[in-house]
Amino acid sequence: MDDLIAALAEALGEANVLVSQQDQAPFLTDWLGKYRGAARAVLRPGSTAEVAAAMRICARHEVPVVPQGGNTSMSGGATPDMSGRAVVLSLIRLNSIRSIDIVGNTITVDAGIVLAKVQQAAQEVGRFFPLSLGAEGSCTIGGNLAANAGGVAVLRYGTMRELTLGLEVVLADGRIWDGLTALRKDNTGYALRDLFIGSEGTLGIITGAVLKLFARPHARASAFVAVQDAAAALALLSAIRDHCGDRLTAFEFMTGECLALILRHIGDARLPLAIMPPAAVLIELSDQDDEPGLRERLEAALADSIETGLVHDAAIAQDGTQARAFWRIREGVSEALVREGKAAKHDVSMPVSAMADFVAAADVAVRAVAPGVRPIVFGHLGDGNLHYNLLPAEAQDAAAFAALAPALTRIVHDEIGRRRGSISAEHGIGQLRVAEMPLRKAPLELELMHQLKHLLDPAGLLNPGKLLPGKLLPASTPN
Repeated sequence: MDDLIAALAEALGEANVLVSQQDQAPFLTDWLGKYRGAARAVLRPGSTAEVAAAMRICARHEVPVVPQGGNTSMSGGATPDMSGRAVVLSLIRLNSIRSIDIVGNTITVDAGIVLAKVQQAAQEVGRFFPLSLGAEGSCTIGGNLAANAGGVAVLRYGTMRELTLGLEVVLADGRIWDGLTALRKDNTGYALRDLFIGSEGTLGIITGAVLKLFARPHARASAFVAVQDAAAALALLSAIRDHCGDRLTAFEFMTGECLALILRHIGDARLPLAIMPPAAVLIELSDQDDEPGLRERLEAALADSIETGLVHDAAIAQDGTQARAFWRIREGVSEALVREGKAAKHDVSMPVSAMADFVAAADVAVRAVAPGVRPIVFGHLGDGNLHYNLLPAEAQDAAAFAALAPALTRIVHDEIGRRRGSISAEHGIGQLRVAEMPLRKAPLELELMHQLKHLLDPAGLLNPGKLLPGKLLPASTPN
């Protein structure tokens, strides 16, 4: 046993320093199966103090550290490179709820706790934690914070940055920053918390968080609505907001091509409309009022839009079973894409008012380069985040499409740049988009980010090769 492994085993316990290939395997491949890496060891500390001890040892030995939560990154952000120099530091044993304050509406948790457990804990005390996304049964709060996760309720509640009051962070040298405050007002200096949220583990390792809770909604109303296109969907968004105000919780957009793909691959998905629409929107309202009253409000808003021709058809859920069936369609998109085969995926955001123009322009631009390419467009239209995915033309050779994918991505991202948007709305940069950062960020912005990185991690040991371009270690091997 070498000196590094011996010191880590003494600090964490030999059972929590995994060195065999078999034990390490689940931590070295991302959940999409796209990236695979190698590690000197996989560490499983059981407390913040043990995370700090591990970081001190790694700093002393100049060993890179890749933090990992639920290993659900969509951009390879939690997978080590192939050098085998790094250790993976898994936070899955830091999985406790530390406290709940039902008066102050906060919950304090370990970073390794699974998102669904936080949702359940809030529900058990009559409160609501609104972050909701497809991986909520396995993603962790630390990972959600590292990527500034969004999900389907951002329209009303915001991203993880808006849902977080305080953090506990272990720095690259093993010092612990205790910022676990539950203050909603604090003007005593820089908001250090916001540096670490969205930093993808490159500035420090988040070990705990104080999160906001909300009153639990007693009523929900859902509708599945047929519209002509993204422009009509944006007009409907304004109309629903005018009628329903901040009761609007989710506004999810899907093109007809996207719906057809879901119905082809997801056996229990059922279209609640008589015919396949050119596009559709899934709308959800939530409130403290009675459910029939909320449903009536949604019906009235949609009736007005039908009269003006904005809405072609609509189905309103009459109970929870029907609402879940509506959501099953939306939740089936990712699974359907996987079953269809390789896609060129893009997680983009832009000003909400620019979304319809972006979709129209991007469709034309990608088809000019790749005739027959199939745009599969869906996402959180209400907060400006679309997943603009491209499938090859029918019967197109997979290798030929893969060769075209970088050019298609450049086209999509150029259209985003023209609208002052972002090439990563909620999935993070990771290693997937790191090479594009110099193309999408101003030199001064990158300079400031590098200066922050050097200040907090001067040796560059925290999650190297992710988020920030620079001198990179060998990349993880794409599968």
